[in-house]
Formats: sequence, structure tokens, C-alpha cells
Amino acid sequence: MGFESRVRALPQLGIGVSTEYGAHTPGQTLDPMLLRAQHPAFGCFLEVGVEIAKGIDDDARRWIDARHPWTYHFLDINLDEPEDFDAHWMSQVCALVDAEAPAWLCGDAGLWHFGPREPENMLLLPPLLTADAVLPMAEGIQRLRSATSREVLPENPPGTIFLGDLHLLDYFARVCDAADTGMLLDCAHLAIYQRQHEHAPTAGLDAFPLDRVVELHVAGSSVKEHAGQNIIEDDHGTTVLPDTWEIFDHVLARAPNLKAVVYECERNSLEETLEGFERVHAATTAHRCFQEVSP
Repeated sequence: MGFESRVRALPQLGIGVSTEYGAHTPGQTLDPMLLRAQHPAFGCFLEVGVEIAKGIDDDARRWIDARHPWTYHFLDINLDEPEDFDAHWMSQVCALVDAEAPAWLCGDAGLWHFGPREPENMLLLPPLLTADAVLPMAEGIQRLRSATSREVLPENPPGTIFLGDLHLLDYFARVCDAADTGMLLDCAHLAIYQRQHEHAPTAGLDAFPLDRVVELHVAGSSVKEHAGQNIIEDDHGTTVLPDTWEIFDHVLARAPNLKAVVYECERNSLEETLEGFERVHAATTAHRCFQEVSP
């Protein structure tokens, strides 16, 4: 079954929030269950960042045990490295997916670790943006999709240096085609890439197959100076760059298979995040997205 058929079977998740192991500090940072209780339109689902070695923390466990919708965001797989799909890791991932039934899997399609998968080796770097790097990434996506019987949506990672002769959007368009997959487009990550390469925020999007976009991310970023250069940090704060909103609005109006939007703001208080959630909600409402979603 091809992507066009498979995407129609995916659920409409609506607006959600992300988390990862240890992200919530009671009384200080966003509590997903409280968000859903007080602002159900903003907490329709939870995207859980999973590093198999750590597992799922108590906050994510409460959400999953309540049978609220969730997605599995991997934090520990280099999709383009066949040796990374070792039997131990694969068995644990498949067991978690089978037991807890996430709507789909997704995650940054880059380098999550250098060398063996060990705590001190964990990092996140973008993929090589070359034609030769497309097929290994696509094969990894297909392999994980086959093993888990879930859609696997690659995400464009953040970075301060990108190597390769392809535009980031060209690279991911080729990956989506080769893997016959949808994509998680991170608007904040794309805004960082575009600004670093002196492109307009939406440059390249008109040539990108936006029907492949199943999920969007919005997140805050901060501009810092280092060695005389401005570097944009993907800090998941509540200050969202205008470039990120421009990309979000552009794609939102042109992505017919969009199923979910995540506002990544997990380490901020509920009060600090409400303005961003309201901005996301207003835009999705204006474009009549997620009309079938009932939190």
C-alpha cells in the first residue's frame, strides 16, 4: 500500500505538546495532563521523546495509561546506518509500540549518536545533504516502518553547520519519494537553516511536495553571538521567530494531509506557553484543520 492510501488511514491528532524523559518539573514546567484538562484544544495529543535506554517517565506513563493519543519521537536511532538496527534495540522498540500503540513514529533524521549507542555518545547532527545520502536514509525509514507496522515520519533536524550540495528541502523531498513516506516538517529548524544560508524563510517550499507533510512543529529559538557570528539556538523557549511563523502559515495553507501540530515548549510554565498555543490554534482554526478532532 502506497503513501497516499496509508496517510488517509492515519488519525487526525490536532494540536499537541512534546515531552521527553525528565522534562516536567512539578510547579515549574508544563504538565501535559494539566494542559489537557484546562485547555483541551491545546493538549489533544502528546509527542513523547523516547530513548529506549531511559524508557518512559512517570508523566508520559500517566498520559499513555489514560489512553490519550500519543506519538513516539525517537531520540536514539541513526536511520541511515544499518548497524544501528541491532536486535536488542529493535526488540525493545517493537515491544513498546505493540504494548502502547502510538499513532506513528517520528524523529529527527540525522545523527543521534557517534559510535556505539551509549549515553556519552548521544548528540544530534543533521544528515549529509547529498544525493548519495538519500537512499540509506530512505532504507532505514522503510525498515523501521516494516518492523513496527507504523508510519515513520523523518524530521528535518536543527544544526549550525550543514554539509552537502543539496538544499535541505530538496534532500528531504528525495528521501520522502525514495521511502514513499510522509514527513514531519519542523518550522523552527527550517527557519534556522534558511537564515544561516541567507534564504527567504519560505524559499524552496513551492517546489517541495507539501502533500507529504503529516506533522508540523513550532518552537521557540534564541539568537546568540559566538566568535562574532550570530547563531540561532533551537531552545524550545516561548519566543518564536517571525520566520518560523511565516513558514508555519505558508505550509498550513498548503498541506492537505496534515494530521498534527506540536508546539514544543515542554520546559516552560503553562502560563508562558498559552500565547503560543493560542497562535497555533487560531491559525489551524482559520484554515479549518482538525475539524474532526475531539479532545
